Amino acid sequence: QVQLVESGGGLVQAGASLRLSCAASVRTFSRYAMGWFRQAPGKEREFVAGISRSGSSTSYADSVKGRFTISRDYAGNTVYLQMNSLKPEDTAVYYCAASATYASDYSGHYGYWGQGTQVTVSS
Repeated sequence: QVQLVESGGGLVQAGASLRLSCAASVRTFSRYAMGWFRQAPGKEREFVAGISRSGSSTSYADSVKGRFTISRDYAGNTVYLQMNSLKPEDTAVYYCAASATYASDYSGHYGYWGQGTQVTVSS
C-alpha cells in the first residue's frame, strides 16, 4: 500500500517559482517510479514529469521542458517538482502518482495517487 500526500501549491504570479512536494508512506520507496500529472478545469489529466525508480532517468511533457524539474529524495521518501517561470496555462490541480513498473506518461501505469494540490498562476 502506498499513500501519497502532495503539498506546496498556491497562488503565484506569472514568472514565479513553486516547489511541489509529495511525501510517500511506503516501505520501499525505491521500488516505485514516480510521476506528476495535472488537471486543469474542463480538461483531461495530463502527464507533467516522471522519474525512474533509481532516479537516473527523467521525462517531461514538452510544455514544461526546461522550466520544471522532477527529483526524488530516498532518505525522506519524497518526490519534488520544481516549477520555474510559471505561466497562467500551468494553472491546474497537480497530482503525484506512484508506479510499481516504470515511469510513464500514461496515467494507467500508476496505481497510486495523491489527493492533489492546487497551483494557480495569475497573469
